Amino acid sequence: MTDEDLMLAVRAGDTSCLAPLFERHHRHLFDYLARMTGNRSVAEDLVQDVFMRILKYRHTFRDDSQFGTWAFRIARNVRADHFRGHDIRETAPHEAAEPATPEASTAETFEHDRQAARLRRALFLMREDQRELIVLARYHGMRYEAIADLLGVEVGTVKTRMHRAIVQLRDIFLGLSEKQSCSVKQPENGLLTV
Repeated sequence: MTDEDLMLAVRAGDTSCLAPLFERHHRHLFDYLARMTGNRSVAEDLVQDVFMRILKYRHTFRDDSQFGTWAFRIARNVRADHFRGHDIRETAPHEAAEPATPEASTAETFEHDRQAARLRRALFLMREDQRELIVLARYHGMRYEAIADLLGVEVGTVKTRMHRAIVQLRDIFLGLSEKQSCSVKQPENGLLTV
């Protein structure tokens, strides 16, 4: 069954069809939320909230809707609601993966990990709307048409904003010194600080 067929079944009352939707989409939603919040544990909680809302608002799923776009729209709302109730510093950057140590890795792998950490830091330093475009298009492979539908704008607007976001990401990335991107301390609460 397609995602849309499953969601139509959920809308009609067959809530057992939510399980395969969760299996198909929870990783993408988690990745999106982790990259947008900068905190894996918050992202895990928010994914649960997304699926609770999918169940609660199942009657709003339209026959012509694409499930993936609809689920990302709910995820955007869940994230926005979370930040309305929490100080953004509570969910400040928490790296998706720990950088490798020089002893445990080849020099090339270590350098790759450092550059990846630098890119994650640059991404999190961007304006939220720009970061979201890059996360949706580059990390999730979402087509510009789907992003336009999700954001409620024209495709040309998405292309223009995406170009500006990539330029901004490049500028921030190049502006980060390696010392800044690698001098990260892990406090007791699990959140990273620079």
